Amino acid sequence: MNKAAVCAGTFDPITMGHLDVIERASRIFPRVVIGVATNPGKNPLFSLEERIELVVRSTAHLEGIEVDSFDGLLVDFSESKNVHVIVRGLRAFSDFEYEFQMALTNRKLKPAIETLFLMPKQDYSYVSSSNVREVALLGGDTSSFVPRPVQSALEAKFGGFQGLEIPEEAG
Repeated sequence: MNKAAVCAGTFDPITMGHLDVIERASRIFPRVVIGVATNPGKNPLFSLEERIELVVRSTAHLEGIEVDSFDGLLVDFSESKNVHVIVRGLRAFSDFEYEFQMALTNRKLKPAIETLFLMPKQDYSYVSSSNVREVALLGGDTSSFVPRPVQSALEAKFGGFQGLEIPEEAG
């Protein structure tokens, strides 16, 4: 049996929560394929190439990691990589219903592919890519939410942590 798993997402950008789930998966599976979804329905902050590069740089400390992009169904991508386990992260109970429905849909589409749910460290259970993008856009410090390569990329996009600017009083 092929002892491998797929971890997939848009990763716009990859967060510490994503990285924690990937690290957990890499302790269970000697081969982890990270699928970066093209997801044309979304308007990503980072291009597909940038997202792939950020995932590669953020996971460079791990062995057995492969990073590739995909569009279409995740189960088809998994099958094309000869992987029969999809690892999904669950941050909170609110994620469960959506992920449960997707797992059942995937099982109906490709019964040989299993879904495994992993929870990130509690410190990252509230972190999402959309929150990170908003904090960065508004000039906040995202360094505790994302790996260092992503922090650098966000600083390059938005000019770095600005802090609170206090306007001069009219006088």
